[in-house]
Amino acid sequence: MLNYIWAGLIVTSFVFALGFDARDIAGDRYRNGQPLPVTLTFPEGYDPAARRVPVEIRIEPGQYASLYRTEERPAPSYAGYLLQTQEGAQLRFAADAKLPEPLATIGKVSRSRDEELQGRLVGFTPPGATAGVVFEPVRFVKLNAIASAALDFAKTAAELAFGLIGVLALFLGMLKIAEDSGIVYALVKLVRPILRPLFPEVPADHPALGMIALNLTATVFGLGNAATPFGIKAMEELQKLNPSEDTATNSMVMLLAINTASLQLVPPVLLLALMGTGINTLIFPILTTTVLGLIVAIVATRVLGRLPGYRASDPNRRAPPPAAAEA
Repeated sequence: MLNYIWAGLIVTSFVFALGFDARDIAGDRYRNGQPLPVTLTFPEGYDPAARRVPVEIRIEPGQYASLYRTEERPAPSYAGYLLQTQEGAQLRFAADAKLPEPLATIGKVSRSRDEELQGRLVGFTPPGATAGVVFEPVRFVKLNAIASAALDFAKTAAELAFGLIGVLALFLGMLKIAEDSGIVYALVKLVRPILRPLFPEVPADHPALGMIALNLTATVFGLGNAATPFGIKAMEELQKLNPSEDTATNSMVMLLAINTASLQLVPPVLLLALMGTGINTLIFPILTTTVLGLIVAIVATRVLGRLPGYRASDPNRRAPPPAAAEA
């Protein structure tokens, strides 16, 4: 089901992007093929034999607003250079130039290998001070942005997946050792008084309680990588108690809700690495927020589980009694 939701979101985003891009093309938002008037000055003088000549670029705000029909104003001047080739003169803005819209968007398309906005000079008569610059045509900006983001996140997802393989193998191996050595069952007896009220459907000595305890402990102490395999194993154990293959039980919903609330007594390791001792100022807000979130998650799960519509879909409620199942 989740795959269909993601597919629907992706298709919807492409449809909206295509609609906005079609509007931009119809309105000639980026003035493709039309020169932008600029005034050029040469701080070091103009050398017609030089391939690269430093230049200061000025764009008159009124002309810019008239051409692109925008209220954004360009800076008083921009650093750049003139690139003279056999094909003609090319104007390039400095890579760190703060460009107004829509010139900033044009710069994402009409740019050099050094991430510089570039365009072809027209009407330039050396060493003339005025000219026009024509940029590459800009089309389907939003559609290209979505496609690029999809590819980037696909790469990120693959990197995360491969990065988790070692973590999952390590902690699942430790879980197997703990289970075979009896540590999990000892943990079950220890946490039974705390977890039984939250998971009344789970038998008192079932290993699912131990897995839940390990998962919640890792979450509380900010060990996200450890909490993931523990949570997966806990869900697997809860599924063994589930008479349905396609519907979650109340215990599974409760575990998911608690994990979503993500109670944090210790700040996440990533925040510690990024902020160092500065994280101390966030400890109380993190603790307060996660505790309140945990309370809301538990109460909401309990209340919703008692509503007739949700109770009717409870797998344990629909399961046949043992005598009927044996018959």
